[in-house]
Amino acid sequence: MAAKLSVNLNAIAMLRNRRDLPWPDVAHFGRLALKAGAYGLTVHPRPDQRHIRFSDLPTLRALIDDEFPKAEFNIEGYPTEEFMALCEDAAPEQVTLVPDHPSQATSDHGWDFVSHQELLKRVVGRLKAKGMRVSLFADGDGKEEAVLAAKATGADRIELYTGPYGGCYDAPERRDVELDLLGKTADAAQALGLGVNGGHDLTVANLPALVGRIPYLAEVSIGHGLTADALEFGMAETVRRFRHACGESV
Repeated sequence: MAAKLSVNLNAIAMLRNRRDLPWPDVAHFGRLALKAGAYGLTVHPRPDQRHIRFSDLPTLRALIDDEFPKAEFNIEGYPTEEFMALCEDAAPEQVTLVPDHPSQATSDHGWDFVSHQELLKRVVGRLKAKGMRVSLFADGDGKEEAVLAAKATGADRIELYTGPYGGCYDAPERRDVELDLLGKTADAAQALGLGVNGGHDLTVANLPALVGRIPYLAEVSIGHGLTADALEFGMAETVRRFRHACGESV
């Protein structure tokens, strides 16, 4: 079974924000991605709004509801009260909670599920009470005890932080080590009944091996590599290429 592709729009929003102009239009590129068969759209509205703006959320919610009702909206972020209110207003199908500090350029580690257990239990319960699926950003380090602690929060899924794997594009031996660790983490999660997503530095080149090792991978969220390829191939063709790399017949 193929992993479903959610297109992360942050990089497109960051390009837009370089000028006080409405292009590139984030919703337009979201529409192109969904028309090309993407399963959903992902955004990460950071407190400083350096890429996705809070005002983008209702626009993207309406795009999905009005034109692509089978698609999913995934909102990522650290669970501040402001972020929680944004999620409750936008009602995404999935919320992915990340342990980012506001100053971070991008997500670069998973949760310490033990030390943040009470916070995550409270936040997960609040979001699930509103009908949202909850996924927690997790290090793919092969540690079963971390997955056990993630399960105890009540979350539905984990999202494997695949950055170390993606960073091995020029180091095949290290890539195989990272892939094995991701696979062990995923296997432990699946055994506990947790769904498994993945995201960070995934590309057309490294997706097939990941999907091959984790054939039950539910969803991948991809932004940077996909946007880079879209500069060369266009958004629609790039989405088709990534869907094929995820195991879909396109």
